[in-house]
Amino acid sequence: MALAKIGFIGMGLMGIPMSCRLLTAGFSVTVWNRNTAKTQLPVEQGAHVATTLAELCQSSDIIMLCVSDTAAVEEIVLAANGLLENLTAGKIIIDFSSIDPEATRQLAQKVEQHSCHWLDTPVSGGVAGAEQGTLAIMAGGNESILDSVRPVLEPLSQRITRMGDVGSGQVTKICNQMIVSCNVLVMAEVMALAEKSGVDSAQIPQALKGGFADSIPLQLTGPRMAQRDYDPIKWHVKTLLKDLDMANSLAKDNMSAVPMVGLGAELMRQHGSKGFADSDPCTLIEMYQTLNKKNKMPSEVKDVE
Repeated sequence: MALAKIGFIGMGLMGIPMSCRLLTAGFSVTVWNRNTAKTQLPVEQGAHVATTLAELCQSSDIIMLCVSDTAAVEEIVLAANGLLENLTAGKIIIDFSSIDPEATRQLAQKVEQHSCHWLDTPVSGGVAGAEQGTLAIMAGGNESILDSVRPVLEPLSQRITRMGDVGSGQVTKICNQMIVSCNVLVMAEVMALAEKSGVDSAQIPQALKGGFADSIPLQLTGPRMAQRDYDPIKWHVKTLLKDLDMANSLAKDNMSAVPMVGLGAELMRQHGSKGFADSDPCTLIEMYQTLNKKNKMPSEVKDVE
């Protein structure tokens, strides 16, 4: 049986290594990105470049998206000459982006009107997971459609978990990001406190390894915070802020209290507003250094100049 032809939209931090994994697995991959310069690595590994979304649709059985936010997905799908205008029956859209669950449901309905299918499949595991094919995929959508694309998703992931109908994958990703975002904020506090207390913060990740406080983010991000090693960028402050804002919105819609997420979003927004929005979250240590120098408590973060 011939392998499915894949179209991949979004050559960002995650999209590039994910598309390369699919090429290595033997799939025919056509890529599209607004900035065509970012398609260079996949092209070097055998990818085709589509000049338009219409061209990508025509050459693909399965269309994958991995872009920045809800607005970006909506534009790609709904804009003139976008995906929706060029879909033909039977195509499957797999959205790896982390976007609003309700927007996901609405997009899925529009796609289904064209006799096509939508799966929301946001991922966790970062750039390293994308490069190694060890991402955790949390999926929402029709079970039989998901089962039909598992061979395509397996080169990208260590685990694919169906969470329910369309939108449930995005809800699960928001829950994931609540933990990750608050975790990295606490890590910055920990590192700053250790340093202020005369402890070598570089030893914190090793000291906590294997204990209840250990985590993958601690082992990956903690040493970089301690060393003030902010390059290369593995993820973005603005991405975590976007996810925290979605968590707050989802909680409000469902009347669920999320006070830690509210504070986390305020702290992340404050840090991003100081020129760190496009920086790696490792830079959060800089915010706590500033607070400590000004003898500010976290509750006074709004007063930081």
